[in-house]
Amino acid sequence: MNILYFIYRVITSVIFVILIIPFMLFVIFSGKYRRHLLERFGFIPERSAKSLISGPKIWVHAVSLGEIRVANSIISSLKGLVPGSSIILSTSTEHGRALALELFGNDVPVIYSPIDFFPLVKNAINRIKPDILIFLETEIWPSWIIEAKKRNVKIAMLNGRISGRSIRGYRRVMPFFRMVLSRFDLMSMIGQGDRTRIIEMGARPETVSVNGNAKYDMLIRSTTQGMNENIRRMLHIPPDAPVIVAGSIRTGEEEIILEAYKKIIDAFQDTVLIIAPRHLERIKELTELISIKGLKYHLRSELLAPGGARTEGIIIVDCFGELFNIYSAGNIAFCGASLVPLGGQNPLEPAAWGVPVFHGPHMEDFSDAMHLFKKYDADIEVQGAFDLAEKIIYYLNNRDLLSEKGRAAKDALMENSNVAEVQASLIKGLIEKKL
Repeated sequence: MNILYFIYRVITSVIFVILIIPFMLFVIFSGKYRRHLLERFGFIPERSAKSLISGPKIWVHAVSLGEIRVANSIISSLKGLVPGSSIILSTSTEHGRALALELFGNDVPVIYSPIDFFPLVKNAINRIKPDILIFLETEIWPSWIIEAKKRNVKIAMLNGRISGRSIRGYRRVMPFFRMVLSRFDLMSMIGQGDRTRIIEMGARPETVSVNGNAKYDMLIRSTTQGMNENIRRMLHIPPDAPVIVAGSIRTGEEEIILEAYKKIIDAFQDTVLIIAPRHLERIKELTELISIKGLKYHLRSELLAPGGARTEGIIIVDCFGELFNIYSAGNIAFCGASLVPLGGQNPLEPAAWGVPVFHGPHMEDFSDAMHLFKKYDADIEVQGAFDLAEKIIYYLNNRDLLSEKGRAAKDALMENSNVAEVQASLIKGLIEKKL
């Protein structure tokens, strides 16, 4: 056994022993995680394991809601390219599971992923017996990867991305990650920078390629005609009212956006600000800040209640999984985590609806998308509250220019609209080598 993996097993064993009793007490008294708990310990339901009866067995792991939507695009392409394959999807969150069940229904079994502790991982792998194990984006689970490789499973990373910020953390344990990443048989990275960083971390260069972002495909497929009107009707917003959607806003950005909004409504008083905080637990702080600024708001959930009517200009999104569709109602979208140094938020989601994208100077985590946006002159960068207000007012006064920015953003997205199929083709090649 590799000495680094032995040390990792010892460390995770100690952590598991220390945390298992508090964790079980939390489950018992809170009720959280109680359902499907055994899946997290590697006891995959027999009906799920037995459903993988034909062709190559492919296990796809996706965590975030965005990753699950990407998985949907890739799995759709895989079914066409590898007919007869059996596919199972794992996730680690309740929201992820709910979305996966909504997207896949009975076509693809959905399970909770096992905790990355070697006995539990071995249990899950032995029950599923996959031929191919696919991780999306930056999911790197050492025990899972190493135990799968011991069983001759081909391992792939699709839609991989490694930011400049995250690699600084990996550097502290580089020898360990070099050992883990060398087990991958295929890595499809989003951009050239991601390829360079993953190789620096220890991936074998011959296994790493650059193929773009499969989220492009997912977003294009996810748009629905008439969504703009449906969302505005649901939120009681008139068709001609200017709407700014501020998505995934972080601590430190709320005040900037609210200051800008106060200036904007001096020029366009019927402007509606829809603000979606990245973390819903911060809604109380956000509502207090809005009140301090002398503004009023509705929670999105209140507007859906019987008899709900909008009388205020600010709407706070207090539900998970709705931001993508809400972007469709916007005249302008602002990407959160970009006015503070947190790497930005996905600008592709509003672009899919043809909504112009405003953002701050910190978009490092989406450098591939920003490269495309710059190529098409499709984005508007701002530096603070005054700059944000001035530029929004300028474009609201020049609607033709605003529409051009929205069209350019959608054109940038459409340029890379077959990435999921390309990545599925890579998996097909891996299957052919395996079988």
